[in-house]
Amino acid sequence: MATNPTRDDFAAMLDDMFGGADSFEGRVVHGTVTAIENDLAVIDVGLKSEGRVPLREFAAPGQKADLKVGDEVEVYVDRVENANGEAMLSRDRARREAAWDKLELEFSQGNRVEGVIFGRVKGGFTVDLSGAVAFLPGSQVDIRPVRDVTPLMDLPQPFQILKMDRKRGNIVVSRRAVLEETRAEQRSGLIQSLAEGQIIDGVVKNITDYGAFVDLGGIDGLLHVTDLSYKRVGHPSEMLNIGDTVKVQIIRINRDTQRISLGMKQLESDPWDGAGAKYPVGAKLSGRVTNITEYGAFVELEPGIEGLVHVSEMSWTKKNVHPGKIVSTSQEVEVVVLEVDEDKRRISLGLKQAQQNPWERFAEAHPVGTEVEGEVKNATEFGLFIGLDGDVDGMVHMSDIAWGISGEDALALHRKGEVVKAIVLAVEADKERISLGMKQLERGAPVAGGAAATGGAGRVGKNEIVTVTVLEVRDAGLEVQTGDDGATGFIKRTDLGRDRDEQRPERFQVGQKFDAMVTGFDRSKKPTFSIKAMQIAEEKQAVAQYGSSDSGASLGDILGEALKARGDKG
Repeated sequence: MATNPTRDDFAAMLDDMFGGADSFEGRVVHGTVTAIENDLAVIDVGLKSEGRVPLREFAAPGQKADLKVGDEVEVYVDRVENANGEAMLSRDRARREAAWDKLELEFSQGNRVEGVIFGRVKGGFTVDLSGAVAFLPGSQVDIRPVRDVTPLMDLPQPFQILKMDRKRGNIVVSRRAVLEETRAEQRSGLIQSLAEGQIIDGVVKNITDYGAFVDLGGIDGLLHVTDLSYKRVGHPSEMLNIGDTVKVQIIRINRDTQRISLGMKQLESDPWDGAGAKYPVGAKLSGRVTNITEYGAFVELEPGIEGLVHVSEMSWTKKNVHPGKIVSTSQEVEVVVLEVDEDKRRISLGLKQAQQNPWERFAEAHPVGTEVEGEVKNATEFGLFIGLDGDVDGMVHMSDIAWGISGEDALALHRKGEVVKAIVLAVEADKERISLGMKQLERGAPVAGGAAATGGAGRVGKNEIVTVTVLEVRDAGLEVQTGDDGATGFIKRTDLGRDRDEQRPERFQVGQKFDAMVTGFDRSKKPTFSIKAMQIAEEKQAVAQYGSSDSGASLGDILGEALKARGDKG
């Protein structure tokens, strides 16, 4: 009659199979749930005594254990018997050992694994990978920084194993790598469905100084600031806000780099179409200054069309001045179209052309022969520049400053800042040139046509002997005039004769005429005369012509001959 094997017999059989109870330790074995006591499961693994395992070790994080009597489970035998004679079993260790075996296989094949984020640690989070605990760095949670990870916790989701070391029990995983790979797959599929020229809706995700990134449903495209509008846009935020839904056109697709360029202005009509007809050369228009640079100012004629006023076309009179000192941003100005190039999308404008040429205006107000007054702005080696009405300058050439003296001497008579008078000689508006004369204001200046009238006014030159008429007798000398309507000048008392008796002004009378020599000009360009200098010059000439120091003739004889010869000529 067969008998049922006893517990001891079964233990003996296990000993035969595994080489004794000690060989159980450190191994994962199968067991049967024989009872559930409070929060513990009693499990029989075929040893002399049963073991107790907490029910929580049979539950996933955040869930209750689904376990009942009779269920077969795998447990890890830590020790065959403890102090109470019970087997020390662990479900967690069993799951962990099994998980490590599986994870090593998945890691070697580069496969994703499923896990649950269940806790926070310094620098990241803990992840349960079916019993094995892994570390998830904070930087590997998502593609972009995540402020709140709570919605991601206690949810089964895929991870990529980055590194694992079984001896140290160290596993590092990444959720970001899975998202990036998934995103790349989505991008690749989406980019294949897009085409250049296609119009699509998108959502503004980010705004930068140079444009905005638009989400096209899983792939981002760049909407550059220059493609926002035909009009000038200083910053994308002037037209867009994060979260806006916008309609854009795909301009370019680089399938290798998966970069997409977008445009909004391409959906509008191009304002440059027919710009040549809308803005003919010579047309006078109004516009708004939108930008100022070193080389000029941009003026908006209509949204999307700007023209450049070059610095050389900004002012008739202000040269080498920064454009910002002539116009300001947002200022409304009048301009004239100078040139239009539709192909290059350029319009050249003139600001000064919208105003009357100041040289033409000056010529209208000051015809040739008009007397003007102004300040000496600059003295050059060839003349003086005089500031005139209308913010223009006129030039007095050195030869037109004074009669009878060299240009260099005439220039030396004047200084910068001095106010002078002159006559307009010529105005060349096209060359922006005004010619002035100062000597033409002097009495005795030549009349138009060249030569002076006989016996009348004529220009006088230095060292020239002329006949003068006494206009006024003063203690210091005589005020005289050449001819009846000639240049006026002065003879100093000491220049009235060589002898002291002759140097008395009272011996002359108003209206009396006599000869004198022009010796120079004062600061006002009036000639200075001298009888004394004339006498000395005549004496030298007489000696040279009629006698010498060794001829034996007296000075009186020589002068007598000279006077006689002069009388015969008369």
